[in-house]
Amino acid sequence: ATTAVMVTRDSLLNVCMDAKHHKAEPGPEGQLYGQCVLWKDNACCTANTSMEAHQDQSYLYNFNWDHCGAMPEKCKHHFIQDTCLYECSPNLGPWIDQADTSWRKERIRDVPLCQEDCEQWWEDCQDAVTCKVNWHKGWNWTTGTNQCPKGAMCQKFKFVFPTAAALCEQIWSGSYRYTSHHRGSGRCIQMWFDPVQGNPNIAVAQYYA
Repeated sequence: ATTAVMVTRDSLLNVCMDAKHHKAEPGPEGQLYGQCVLWKDNACCTANTSMEAHQDQSYLYNFNWDHCGAMPEKCKHHFIQDTCLYECSPNLGPWIDQADTSWRKERIRDVPLCQEDCEQWWEDCQDAVTCKVNWHKGWNWTTGTNQCPKGAMCQKFKFVFPTAAALCEQIWSGSYRYTSHHRGSGRCIQMWFDPVQGNPNIAVAQYYA
């Protein structure tokens, strides 16, 4: 039985999800761009994907951050990091789940985010403006990019997401889970880390696997 457990456990470690832009297997990517550079030693994203993650209107998903006017840079910074983590991290295996959409077979669900990462995201984005709680669905795509659905009102994040937990857990339909664990605890995934110190998320994935 132990062997079976090990096999399942290993299949959750160092893997890429089966989604739109992910590589089949993780590996070194010397040319990762900007904020995605943290994953260059072992990444599920290509250099191209990492470059596109930084565009306001990227071809990755034709998704426009500025759907209710310009998103402040300090807020956008977090969304770029969130995209880098999602596209590049090989350490999300324990939270990969089936997805029933045309553009991906797998997604992440309930990834335990470190408290600081979530709080800072909310802090820096509270005055940004949006018209939707769940950004995964319900947009008007008639122009080829996401626009607010009819009758949806643009308002500040702090009214749409009254708490950091609401932002992290609702914006991508449960992809993240807010935790009270702190960075470096080995119990939560960090969106941000110092690559010189190594990737702390490897140990976190091992713990949950």
